[in-house]
Amino acid sequence: MSTVVLPEHLQELLAQAEQQRGRAKRGRYAPSPTGRLHLGNLRTALLSWLITRLQGGEWLLRVDDLDTPRNRPGAEEAIVADLEWLGLRWDGPVLRQSQRRGIYATVLSSLRRRGLLYPCRCSRRLLADISAPHGRSPVYPGYCLSQPVQWGVQQGRLPSWRLRLQPGELHWSEALGSPGCLEASTQVGDVVLRRSDGLFAYHLATAVDEALLGIRDVVRGLDLWHTTAPQIALMQILGAGLPDYWHVPLWIDGAGERLSKRDGGLGLPLLREQGHDAASVVGLLAASVGLVEPGARLSAEELLRASELEALRGQLASKA
Repeated sequence: MSTVVLPEHLQELLAQAEQQRGRAKRGRYAPSPTGRLHLGNLRTALLSWLITRLQGGEWLLRVDDLDTPRNRPGAEEAIVADLEWLGLRWDGPVLRQSQRRGIYATVLSSLRRRGLLYPCRCSRRLLADISAPHGRSPVYPGYCLSQPVQWGVQQGRLPSWRLRLQPGELHWSEALGSPGCLEASTQVGDVVLRRSDGLFAYHLATAVDEALLGIRDVVRGLDLWHTTAPQIALMQILGAGLPDYWHVPLWIDGAGERLSKRDGGLGLPLLREQGHDAASVVGLLAASVGLVEPGARLSAEELLRASELEALRGQLASKA
C-alpha cells in the first residue's frame, strides 16, 4: 500500500512516535464524554492500565470529544474523577481530540492531494437502506466513487470525505486470539474521514492519534474489533507502525445484554451509594474476568503487584 507524504512537522512527530515505540510500551484509554462510565468502561480502563503498567509503559488518557453534538456537560470531569477514585493514574496531561483538530486537518489535506479521498453526497436515508448484519457497520457500496469530484456546497450541503481503499487483505496483531484480517473491498469499504457537517470522523482521529502518539497497545471492547481494519489501513498509508490490539470481552448484564451508557446505571455513583469503596470496586472489576476471587478487595496498585502479563493474557483470551 502506497504511503502519503506528510508535512515536515508531522513527519517529525511520526519519527518521534516510532522512537517511542522502540523505547517503551505506551498504552491509552480513550473515553468519549457522552455520559458516565459504566462497569464495562471501567473494567476496560483497568485492564488497559494494568497491561501497560505490567510492561513498564506509559499510560495516556485521551478524551475523544470530537462528536460535539453527543458530548454531555460535565461528562469529562466525571470520567476523570472516576479514574482517579479507582487509583488509575495516567502519565502527562489529559489529551483532548478537540485540541488536535489542526493535525487531523493537515492529514486530511495530505490525503486529498494524494488523491486518496473522494466526496460522498449519499443521504443518511440511502445509507440506512444498506443492511448491516450483526450490528456491524455496513460496507459502503461505492455509489459516489465514480462521480465527478466536486468538494463544494451542492443543494445546501457539503459532502462527506471518504478514504479510497485499495482491494486486498488488511492484517493486524491480536493479543488475545488469531491475527485480525478483513478484505478491504468486501468487508471494510471506503469509510468516512470527514463528515458532511464538517466534523472529523472516528476512524481518522483514532488512527492519526495511535500513529503520532506512538501507541503500542490498544485495549478496547470486543465490539470495536471490526473498526480496526480501516484504522490499520490509514496508519499504513501514513507510514506508521501498528499497535497490538487487545479486544477484551464485553460486560454482559443479567439479561444477556451488554452494558451501555444509555442505561444510566451500573456506574460508580450507584456502587458508592450501595457502600462500595475503591478497593471493593477494583476487586469487582478484576473478578469479572477471573483475575481475583469474587469478593476480593484490593487497590489497583495491589492488583498490579499480584499480576503477570502472560497469565492476564491467558485469562482474557479464555473469556473473549
